[in-house]
Amino acid sequence: MRTNNQPKLTLVGAGPGDPDLLTVKGMKALQTARVVLYDALVNKKLLKYAPEAEHIFVGKRKGCYAYRQEQINELIVSRAKTHGHVVRLKGGDPFVFGRGAEEMEYVTKYGIETAFVPGISSALAVPAYQNVPLTKRGSSESFWVITGTTKAHKLSKDVEQASKSSATVVILMGMSKLGEITALFKKENKHQLPVAIIQSGTTAEEKIGIGTIDTIEAVVAEKQLANPAIIVIGEVVNHRESLAAVYEQANTVVK
Repeated sequence: MRTNNQPKLTLVGAGPGDPDLLTVKGMKALQTARVVLYDALVNKKLLKYAPEAEHIFVGKRKGCYAYRQEQINELIVSRAKTHGHVVRLKGGDPFVFGRGAEEMEYVTKYGIETAFVPGISSALAVPAYQNVPLTKRGSSESFWVITGTTKAHKLSKDVEQASKSSATVVILMGMSKLGEITALFKKENKHQLPVAIIQSGTTAEEKIGIGTIDTIEAVVAEKQLANPAIIVIGEVVNHRESLAAVYEQANTVVK
């Protein structure tokens, strides 16, 4: 029978920000952790599930890294060997632009047992919390989820391909490239295509701006939207407004 003292890594998706969106399996992993390494986008309320564990912040805030990726990899291995069960807690789902696979690959080279607990991706949950479906019959039959900034700090070439499609486009980590993104859609004559930008989605600090390809930059400036934020582009954004009208009408009838 294994114990919590034996070297092990469990990679856990913390979800998009609302602590209630952590999975039950993720909670159980935290409860048996000896060490928790957590990122900047992780809600600290989740650490209550591991009260006896050592908590180490390894995230990034405003361009400042607490640890470089290579240091995080080494820290996981060293803590697993000295403490036992290490939980690596990452925002959203670690396999969706979370570098989770890289960390697991590194650890397995040292013969350390690994496990993975998926998380609810912010790409799905954040729009949903604002009543924006990524697919909707008659509006969108598919969706793209794209990183706005590549390893080389450039805009992903996939955004250009996505701008030519009729699919919903969800862009993570793309706020610094918003001008480049809108330029690609304007090139496709999609000036009036709806856009939603949701900052700190599913949390108490959530902010949202709604506009079009032509107006969204002005909306961002007016509402002072910034990272962490998700960009949603597509006709499905209009669903939020139509649903809000239904809610308002229903509330009026009830009153």
